Amino acid sequence: MPATFGVVDLFAGPGGLGEGFSAIANEGPSPFQIGISVEKEQSAHRTLTLRAFLREYRTRHGSLPFQFVEFHAGFRPEPDWSTVDAQAWQAATEEARALELGTEAAAEAIDRTIVKLRATYDDTVVIGGPPCQAYSLVGRARAKGKVGYVPEADERHYLFREYIRVLDRLRPAAFVMENVKGILSSTVESRLVFEMLMEDLSSLGTGRGHHYELRAIRLTNGTATLQEALKPSDFIVRAEDFGIPQRRHRVIIVGIRSDIAARSVGAEIPVSGVSRTLNDAIGALPALRSGISRGRDELSSWRSEVGGAASLLAGIYAEQGDAKLHEAFSSVAELLNERGPKLRAASRLGDDYGCSNDELLRWLERPQLTGIAQHETRGHMASDLGRYLFSAVFGAVRSYSPKAGDFPLSLSPQHRNWHSGVFNDRFRVQLANEASTTVTSHISKDGHYFIHPDPMQCRSLTVREAARLQTFPDDYLFLGNRTQQYVQVGNAVPPYLARQIASLLLCALTQAQ
Repeated sequence: MPATFGVVDLFAGPGGLGEGFSAIANEGPSPFQIGISVEKEQSAHRTLTLRAFLREYRTRHGSLPFQFVEFHAGFRPEPDWSTVDAQAWQAATEEARALELGTEAAAEAIDRTIVKLRATYDDTVVIGGPPCQAYSLVGRARAKGKVGYVPEADERHYLFREYIRVLDRLRPAAFVMENVKGILSSTVESRLVFEMLMEDLSSLGTGRGHHYELRAIRLTNGTATLQEALKPSDFIVRAEDFGIPQRRHRVIIVGIRSDIAARSVGAEIPVSGVSRTLNDAIGALPALRSGISRGRDELSSWRSEVGGAASLLAGIYAEQGDAKLHEAFSSVAELLNERGPKLRAASRLGDDYGCSNDELLRWLERPQLTGIAQHETRGHMASDLGRYLFSAVFGAVRSYSPKAGDFPLSLSPQHRNWHSGVFNDRFRVQLANEASTTVTSHISKDGHYFIHPDPMQCRSLTVREAARLQTFPDDYLFLGNRTQQYVQVGNAVPPYLARQIASLLLCALTQAQ
């Protein structure tokens, strides 16, 4: 009988890591079965619970419930899932727990689950990562601006110790810990947080049984392996190297229990190594226009704002003798009324949806669906529409996103430091034929860093587009309001990457059995 592993998913967010682990199926149930996933943020927990329900329902019935398909398509409000399948819903609520790690209630719930997992599965695996805001470079810069902020008192710096407590209690066969690169340089009380983390991980089991051998994921000539890390940066995984259409670099530590570490030697999986682009992931989604956040949000008003900006910019570059930019802006001005998108939201599926032989699209597209969900644009200030248009056209023509100094003076925002370098990347277009930049929770703010590459659409990315860049399948619904949905997507681990990590780990744990 194939080995099965019970999974404890800590700091689960909306479930990106768990989705990848549970998606592995070798002609039967996944060898990784999630026993408990813990997330304290309420909207992310709702997303996590719904996904757990759908996973259980699909295992029991072989398909998605029609009530979900209709809810997903917007044909009905969210149903009471317990009336759709009471047993599946009960299993989901037992799996997805709204708990704050570090509290007594969370410790008790996890400990009870540990007892069940030990009795049910051949062994266990712990996955997840502590909140990253305290470690990220951006997060630390913002924290410095808070009056009275004391790093030593920020509990997020120490939440990894709750992760370690679970490791010490459960003694799983392996663990996967993920975090931002900033954890490598973050300090508390003049000590590197990463140094403290490695000391704690290395001391697990010392004098009391098996310890853990720490491994980094290494990619060489299209093959991923687990290797000893010679320096901290060896733990950095570049998502784009694994076919993710996003340049996302994260620290991922894999620990293998010492009694089985020998069997991990030689474990490897093939990785295609094909570079995927933003257009690969979202190019076939329906074209949409943005809204106008202040003023009359009508198609005619939007066309007037964007068309006026296009004509103005065409004139500027005609005077400067820049034929390529002049022609590009002139084309937008001429074709906007004829070919420009009219809708701010669309759910229609393409005629070939679900039929592609492309590996990434086979992962993203789910044939049972009747529409695309959460593909709705935000409204932008009229003054920003010209900047979005400029960024998109400039990116298409120059093949890079413009800096502040590239913008015409007529589009300069009213910021004293606009030309100082502080706002150099204030507006960033994502390039169609490259992997996107890192999708972060900041996408929930204003969208300026995530401008769509199509000038005719003149907008930021939708939740669904961001989710696709994160490789969440189209049947993955994010619950909560739109801001919460963006935050969930930005904080997650790409499931398609997680699935490859899970495949490598499974090989390491079972190849000598």
